[in-house]
Amino acid sequence: MTVAAVPGAIVRADELRFRVQDGCEVATAVGPALGAHLVRLDVVRVPAGTTWRPADSPEEENVVVVFDGRGTATSGAERAPVERAGTVYAPTGDAYALSAGDGGLVAYVWRSRLLDGRRPGSAPRRFSSLWNQETQLRGFSGTGEVAASDRTATMNFLFWPGTGTPQLCLHCGVMNPGEYFNVHVHPESEEAFIVIEGTGQLYLADRWYDAAPGDVLYAAPGVPHGTRHDGQDPDGPRFATCGGPTPFDPVLYQRAGVSTEVK
Repeated sequence: MTVAAVPGAIVRADELRFRVQDGCEVATAVGPALGAHLVRLDVVRVPAGTTWRPADSPEEENVVVVFDGRGTATSGAERAPVERAGTVYAPTGDAYALSAGDGGLVAYVWRSRLLDGRRPGSAPRRFSSLWNQETQLRGFSGTGEVAASDRTATMNFLFWPGTGTPQLCLHCGVMNPGEYFNVHVHPESEEAFIVIEGTGQLYLADRWYDAAPGDVLYAAPGVPHGTRHDGQDPDGPRFATCGGPTPFDPVLYQRAGVSTEVK
C-alpha cells in the first residue's frame, strides 16, 4: 500500500487481506484504518453456489460492482442476473444479496450510512452496467491543481441523484490511450474508486502511480486525484476505473449539465 503525505492511499489488489465471513471471504480496502469516515469499500469473494447476504446492509446505502464471475443479485424485492461490470444499488432500508454461479463471484462493495438530512430516493434505479452510456460527463477539465489535458475521458453516471441515490454514487471513467480524467478535488467528499479494466495511472496528492485491475485509490476531502491512460498505441486497450465521491459532489453533475436533485 502506498500512503500519500496527505490523507489518502493506493491499495494494491495483491495487498488485500481476506477474512472468512458467513462462508465467503471479505477484505476491507477502504475504511477507518485509512482515515475514511464516510465510506467503506469491501471486496467480497463469494464461492460457487453460495449467497452473500450481510445482515447489516439495510442500515446503509450499498453499491456493488461485479469484478469477476456471474450470478444473481437482489436489492430489496427486485432480482436480476449479474456478471462482470454489472452494478447493483440498495438504498437504506433495503437488504441486498449476491448469489454466485458455478465459477464463483468477486464484488467490490461501497458502503455508507446516510448523513443527517439525507433521505432515500422515491424510486431508485437498482441495476445497471458500468458501460451504460445513458448519462455522461465529457470534457472535464479538473479543478486547477494540475495543468489539464484537453484529451479528456468520458465518465458514465450509473447511480447518481438523477437515478435516486442521495449520498453514494457510482461513476465509470473510460479512457482510450492518451486520455485523462483530469486531476481534481472534492472539498467535502471522500473518494474511493477501483481499476476495473486495463492498465494506466492514478494521481494522488502530488504524483502519478501505475495501476492495474483491482487496485484502489482513496482520497480524503481536498486531496487531488485523477486518472490517465498513459499508453502510446492509439489502438491499444482502454483503461477504466469506477467508484465515486461520498457524499456525491454536485460539481460533477453541474459540469455535465444535469440536475443534482435526488429523484
